[in-house]
Amino acid sequence: MNVTPQHEIRARYTESTVTVYQAYPPQIGLPAARDGRFPAGWKRDRMTWIKPSFLWMMYRCGWGMKDGQEVVLAVEIDRGGFEWAVRHACLSGYERGVHGDQAAWKRELRQAPARVQWDPERDLRLRPLPHRSLQLGLAGEAVRRYADEWLVSVTDVTPLAREVRELVARGDEVAAGRLLPAERVYPGHERLTAHLAAATA
Repeated sequence: MNVTPQHEIRARYTESTVTVYQAYPPQIGLPAARDGRFPAGWKRDRMTWIKPSFLWMMYRCGWGMKDGQEVVLAVEIDRGGFEWAVRHACLSGYERGVHGDQAAWKRELRQAPARVQWDPERDLRLRPLPHRSLQLGLAGEAVRRYADEWLVSVTDVTPLAREVRELVARGDEVAAGRLLPAERVYPGHERLTAHLAAATA
């Protein structure tokens, strides 16, 4: 029996890009999808979280039904940029065995341009699964690179979210599952997350 490791990166990717998901209010999400870049109202001075898991994004934004998260975006970014962010990330919480002490973790957190959080993956009914999904928080230099260098395309996938939700509500999980983006184990994920050893064991 194949058991999914508790911590691994799973994503939709090509040879050169990886797709992550975000959800925004219409005044941000709609122009981003239309123009293929984030509009002037997008806050560069705030941390932005990107999620390779479509279903975890659905859990977070309530299928695009939550206030301020009505537009669900599939953001295709350069794989080199994504890997740079993971390599330069620290854990969002203190982990014994990774950090010498709380003070060392806090110093790393202040300096790192990205942070990693592992949250329970979700099934089609958004129930938690035993294994985890990567959430990648970008700040400072990483936010600038994300918006100005790594961005390849931005697609509004809100209609897909609504269609999957409707099929699940009707009890047709087989049809809903067929619509999900194909997410595979990301190549070299163990190497990329080696510095997060205690969280990825």
